[in-house]
Amino acid sequence: MRLTLAVLIGLSIGSFGQANQAKLAPELQKLAPELQGLAPDRTVDVIIQYKQTPTPLHHARVAAVGGQLQRSLDIIHGAHYSIPASQLETLSNDPDVVFISPDRAVFATASTSPYTASPDYGWRTVGADLATSVFGVDGTGVGIALIDSGINANEDLENAQQHSRIVYQASLIAGSSPADNYGHGTHVSGILAGDGAQSSAKQSTYLVRGIAPNANLISLKALGDTGAGTDSAVIAAIQQAVALKNRYNIRVLNLSLGRPVTTSYRNDPLCQAVRAAWQAGIVVVVAAGNDGRDNSLGTNGYGTITAPGNSPYVITVGAMNTVGTLTSTDDKIASYSSKGPSSIDQVVKPDLVAPGNRIMSLYQGTSWLDATYPGNAVATSVYMNNSGKSVPAYFELSGTSMATPMVAGAAALMIQRNPTLTPDQVKARLMKTATKFAPGISTATDPTTGIVYTAEYDIFTIGAGYLNIPAALADNETFSGVALSPTASFNAGSGQVFIQPSALLAVWGTGTVSPSLAVWGTGTVWGSLAVWGTSVFLNANCAVWGTGAVWGTIAVWGTSTPQAFSTVWGSLAVWGTGQASGETVKLAINGDN
Repeated sequence: MRLTLAVLIGLSIGSFGQANQAKLAPELQKLAPELQGLAPDRTVDVIIQYKQTPTPLHHARVAAVGGQLQRSLDIIHGAHYSIPASQLETLSNDPDVVFISPDRAVFATASTSPYTASPDYGWRTVGADLATSVFGVDGTGVGIALIDSGINANEDLENAQQHSRIVYQASLIAGSSPADNYGHGTHVSGILAGDGAQSSAKQSTYLVRGIAPNANLISLKALGDTGAGTDSAVIAAIQQAVALKNRYNIRVLNLSLGRPVTTSYRNDPLCQAVRAAWQAGIVVVVAAGNDGRDNSLGTNGYGTITAPGNSPYVITVGAMNTVGTLTSTDDKIASYSSKGPSSIDQVVKPDLVAPGNRIMSLYQGTSWLDATYPGNAVATSVYMNNSGKSVPAYFELSGTSMATPMVAGAAALMIQRNPTLTPDQVKARLMKTATKFAPGISTATDPTTGIVYTAEYDIFTIGAGYLNIPAALADNETFSGVALSPTASFNAGSGQVFIQPSALLAVWGTGTVSPSLAVWGTGTVWGSLAVWGTSVFLNANCAVWGTGAVWGTIAVWGTSTPQAFSTVWGSLAVWGTGQASGETVKLAINGDN
């Protein structure tokens, strides 16, 4: 298995014509009329980011060239406009303009195709059942904002007084009600905060419950009746979540959606919006994407993380398959779970993984998903109505959309237990305490095509490891600073991949990698053992994405090594206690790359 140079180098913003082309996203450069011969009056929907919050004067400049303001997006110092394509370059000449990008389509990240033959017990696999019994937390008082296709009222989303815990609902789609006509948002909400009321009857075979079963939900609809939306609608929803933060104690934001990465996260308006929410004190949890099977570029699914999961600020979640058992020892990565590093910026993603295959959650019976995939409804012995008749109460979906609320719910539990936690502290604790994988591979066979997909348990597939809620709740390590996901870079001359922190900011405390960069505290960031188990990888000549050990004796994630700069997240690591003396952390890959 080989990651091509193209994925690590990524796409670059094309440069042609005058210097202002650098302010245009690649898609808009292609739309430039003098390049493509387009009709000069063709209208395109764009998001323009300015150096400061746009004023009426900025809007007037757009109107002067035939544009129309559609929506203000102050959270990113921008706005959504419809403009003639012929005026793209004119607007990019405005010295106040930072970047212009299309109002891209965004999609829910769920799949209706089952990959196992048994129901998934994900909430127990990650230890959510122990959160209340051992730690006394269930999400009470914490607001989770869900930007999705809406949430419909459901018995499992009520409190002890039978009042709905959906405390706020709004649609950011013009002309659309807050109702969930697609079914995705309601399903995700059950994973976040369902209390299992409909599967608590004596006749029920097992309890179907969410991670934080008493948390409050704030529903901000940005995906339409087919599960699709736009950047501008999602950004407007994020903006509203930030505005409502104090009123509803919104501390967590769930984004089970995504779209392809086409520009750097530094320019991407969607990534800028999630960064703003993070900096406002909201933990942002994002789906990694479902493109892990994509080999169209010969990368075996590497480099397929979707936006805004490519942002180093957020917690990006990949999907695991529990193979229908309560134990986690036989779990494996879902073959469709997108892999890092992110395109263009090569951010190391996902940050961690959680159950996301054939997850049972709330069923409505009237949504598009329900009607289109009736076989996914779960009725047998799950819920008995008052007449003793077995009726559908839950519905199975797969995808990183389902894994994301597992982590978002865990964040809510952590915040209830310790309300002073910052988003960076939540992220760091979740990654530090995630269950580590031994190096290895797993396979999955598509039941329709018979194609066998092979996944390797490397840094770009499973991140820091498997969500472990009890361990995260028990962890008390504190730090000040940020916990940005690191980046990877490829040196074609030496044939090496370098892993390094994303920004020259304090990360976790006292150690240093360079004079301007603090590391992650006085203890190993992710526990006293190696991030990937107790032993260092044995084969120094193995490829990063090869068939054997991933990172040899100069390990990426090991417990000990003769050189401080030779590990990324171990005891002498970029995020550990040792000094790296300005060296860049690196790992060797074999010569066929």
